[in-house]
Amino acid sequence: MADPVCYIKLNRNVELTEADVYIKDIGSIRCADKLVAAKVKSIKVHKFCSAGDSVEAGQETDTQGSGAQKKSAQDGGMPKHSASKSRESARAKGGKMPYEEKRCVVSILKIIELIEEACPGVTVESLGETEVLIERIKVDTHKGWQQALKAFFIAIISFCGTAFTIMAYHNDIGIADVFTRIHEIVMGSEPAGVSALEVAYSVGLSLGIIVFFNHVGGRRLTKDPTPIEVEMRKYETDVNNALVDTAEREGKTIDVE
Repeated sequence: MADPVCYIKLNRNVELTEADVYIKDIGSIRCADKLVAAKVKSIKVHKFCSAGDSVEAGQETDTQGSGAQKKSAQDGGMPKHSASKSRESARAKGGKMPYEEKRCVVSILKIIELIEEACPGVTVESLGETEVLIERIKVDTHKGWQQALKAFFIAIISFCGTAFTIMAYHNDIGIADVFTRIHEIVMGSEPAGVSALEVAYSVGLSLGIIVFFNHVGGRRLTKDPTPIEVEMRKYETDVNNALVDTAEREGKTIDVE
């Protein structure tokens, strides 16, 4: 019987609320052998440490699948793979984590190594990313007046900031003088108060903003992503790539030896 093939597709960025990270949390698994697939999904990849947690010399920094333990006799039981340099310094300073670990980068090679140790004979095929950025977040389930107040201030700041930007731009180009000149050319005299041209421009500006940003309140005008969503996805991609590159340069990527 041929060895089963396990296909894995890692995500680029994963946000979790739990300290323990399993393969099922960071990607998709496909294998014809259901038992192998279930076993692979349950492999623990990493465990986030909180500030003040004890980091003893014999403690594993990255999690091993199916009881596979990696310790060296030369370093007195120190693990071969370190999730972060902060853990090494924690051991040197009394065995306590100095701050809460919120982010780590795991290589696909480390994932393959854990799968091969837990399921000998399985062929692993990677179809996704070569590294996955894992972030631990804390979600406040009690959304009270603090959240409403925060949303209110953000809305006010966004509204005032946008209004100031538009007014500053109009003042910079002298749009009031432009309207006055157009009124003189068309009507032959200066406008007395607010002209129809200014009213039409204000209405058109509002409608243009609504159409451009593809939003009216909480509703979309079309199914296409809004320009803000497109820019946010680009920004998120750039941030993820920068974090992964930084982790690689600092040697903090959880990888094979």
